[in-house]
Amino acid sequence: MRGGDIESRGEKNRGSNHASSHAVEDTDTPWLSWLIPLFVVANVVMFVIVMYFNNCSKHDQGCVARFLGRFSFQPLRENPLFGPSSSTLERLGGLEWKKVVHQHQGWRLITCIWLHAGVIHLIANMLSLVIIGIRLEQQCGFVRIGIIYLLSGIGGSILSSLFIQRNISVGASGALFGLLGAMLSELITNWSIYTNKVCALLTLLVIVAINLAVGILPHVDNFAHIGGFLTGFLLGFVLLPRPQLGWMQRRNLPAGVRVNSKYKAYHYGLGLVSLVLLVAGFTIGLVLLFRGVNGYDHCHWCHYLSCVPTSKWKCGGN
Repeated sequence: MRGGDIESRGEKNRGSNHASSHAVEDTDTPWLSWLIPLFVVANVVMFVIVMYFNNCSKHDQGCVARFLGRFSFQPLRENPLFGPSSSTLERLGGLEWKKVVHQHQGWRLITCIWLHAGVIHLIANMLSLVIIGIRLEQQCGFVRIGIIYLLSGIGGSILSSLFIQRNISVGASGALFGLLGAMLSELITNWSIYTNKVCALLTLLVIVAINLAVGILPHVDNFAHIGGFLTGFLLGFVLLPRPQLGWMQRRNLPAGVRVNSKYKAYHYGLGLVSLVLLVAGFTIGLVLLFRGVNGYDHCHWCHYLSCVPTSKWKCGGN
């Protein structure tokens, strides 16, 4: 999952007061990004801890990179991503449906976000997080991006648990897709401040489509991607609208000119509808999950969202 600098903000200042009045506040005074680097460090540290507890060299003679001692990887036939065993991931907080539902371990919906199946999995996700997350944090601040990241990860975990009930799921992909979803809703809600709007929208849609398409391959949890993306998309309408230009420059306006509202009417409308949908989605999802409902019983075609069988591969069960 990769994302880049989708679009430069504001209009270029060519020396006139009119042009400078269209500059976007966040472009001139960007936030310092520290939360996303902290998330990267936390994920790397968690992977090291997982490998320490995995201790392949003690239990298996076919470990990869045995010179690493207890940090050596499981045999590639067991884990081709150069990582720990499934049992270790399960023991340390991987998302496992039976434990969440029948043993009331709902905390796994959160802990699984910080675990990765291997070095390849970790590097791919952390590169994506740096490329997507740092730019967003610089524009929007650490509070809003932190909320989007964490809630999107949980949203992805909930949807994944409703459908993937026989396998362990780990990774930050749901949270990362949440950031992509927030980028899309931020573009929509702040449409008027973008230049080259169509190009920005098409670029972002292509990035999202490619990453969702990768999710239909076997052994990839696309439900976590979809759940995270939808959560981030709705949160973007709630948390990422930009103030009106007049509100930002109200101190410089003539005495008789006032802007009473910080946001436009449609900002409030989109934010309210999105918040209602978000609360309803989380509530319904959690109720269905802890009742032990299998999503496939109510959506028989939904397995195509996570894996499409072809002549080259087959899709396993749920």
